Amino acid sequence: MDLGLKGRGVIVAASSQGIGRATAQAFAREGAQVAMCARTEKTLLEAADKIRTNTEAEVYAEKVDVTDSAAVQHFVEQVAKRFGRIDVCVANAGGPPAKNFLSISTEEWHKAVDTNFMSVVHLAKAVLPHMQRHQWGRIITITSVSVKQPVAELVLSNAVRAAVVGLVKSLSNEFGKDGILVNNVAPGYTATERLQELAGVRALAGGTSAEAIYKKWAAETPVRRLGQPGEIADLILWLASERAAYITGQTILADGGIYPGL
Repeated sequence: MDLGLKGRGVIVAASSQGIGRATAQAFAREGAQVAMCARTEKTLLEAADKIRTNTEAEVYAEKVDVTDSAAVQHFVEQVAKRFGRIDVCVANAGGPPAKNFLSISTEEWHKAVDTNFMSVVHLAKAVLPHMQRHQWGRIITITSVSVKQPVAELVLSNAVRAAVVGLVKSLSNEFGKDGILVNNVAPGYTATERLQELAGVRALAGGTSAEAIYKKWAAETPVRRLGQPGEIADLILWLASERAAYITGQTILADGGIYPGL
């Protein structure tokens, strides 16, 4: 299936590992020009080099803290100069730590808002004018199944990521007239470095092993396994394509069916 992504200018944030990296690689395989950013330069550059080698796509990588609006703006302008256009922006950031409510400090609340909400604001503000210029664009956020079903001990994620859903709906309403579609992807338990951290926390608290936690999560999921980053990337690519041209303002779960609601 031709997704029509060849030659598109694509930004993928937090793409040095996990779902972000899988997404950057998937776009590169489709022939898109891919700009990657993350906070850890060494890991980012290694990921970009590997994707460049494996796909022969044009890949640009720059160390960026997505909580820094000026840094995000500079990065987007550099990408626009290099690619000539920005068509797709995948807003992504590492999840906040697992904690119970009373143990969370005010500083940690501010950090979670900056990392998981304001980062989306910064990216959207920077890329929207470029998309408006061409009357075509896709903004896709990556959150979590927690926007539909709160996850125990992930109070920060449960609260802050829900705000992203409100922003996505608002942007979809405001910029649909410009040919810009805005959607959210909400993964369930996906085999990433982030999930390893969460499994470690759960294992320590429960006096068990991370492997036992993984098995428990898989057993709770109707498909009886964890998701893979590439499977989330496939959904993101579809939303970025012309095949999803009438879909906007939506949160689409990629959770193996674990969300119990209708």
